Amino acid sequence: MIREAGVGRLTGLAAIVLCGVLVSCVDHGLDDLDQFMAETRARPGGVVELIPTFISYDAFAYEATTIRSPFDRPVDSEGLASLSLRLGVRPEAQRLRVYLEGFTLDSLMMVGSLRRSGTDWALIKDPDGGVHRVKRGDYLGRDHGRVVDMGSGYVAVIEIVPDGTEDGWVERPRTIELIGK
Repeated sequence: MIREAGVGRLTGLAAIVLCGVLVSCVDHGLDDLDQFMAETRARPGGVVELIPTFISYDAFAYEATTIRSPFDRPVDSEGLASLSLRLGVRPEAQRLRVYLEGFTLDSLMMVGSLRRSGTDWALIKDPDGGVHRVKRGDYLGRDHGRVVDMGSGYVAVIEIVPDGTEDGWVERPRTIELIGK
């Protein structure tokens, strides 16, 4: 019973202290806020700009996907087919492919050249950052490219690409130039 009386006194005392704290937190000094609001309301209102008018456009339908690209040479398919049959151009199917044949020719860069033991070498950088030596007769590029000539600033490559006819192939010359030249 004594304990219950002590708990009741503590609860009453805590309630009195809490009321005192809450009363002291009330701030009646809102005069500066009222003054600011009065000044703001007294100012003239601003002009809101109108929403810009929407100008519709006519969509362009690109329909030239089936036409030859203007950057490609005109192809005479009959003449090309007869030429490839006469030349007998074909990639070597039995030849093992080398590492540089895994990249497109456009992604390979010539970064230098050197001569060692009487052999000229070109230094070719692959897209992964590796540098490889190639000489005349080596292969590179995905289209069966073979190095046919090289100088201090270039590597000449002949690729064997499909000519667009059934089972027809044609040779295409390409050049890789030295970077920064």
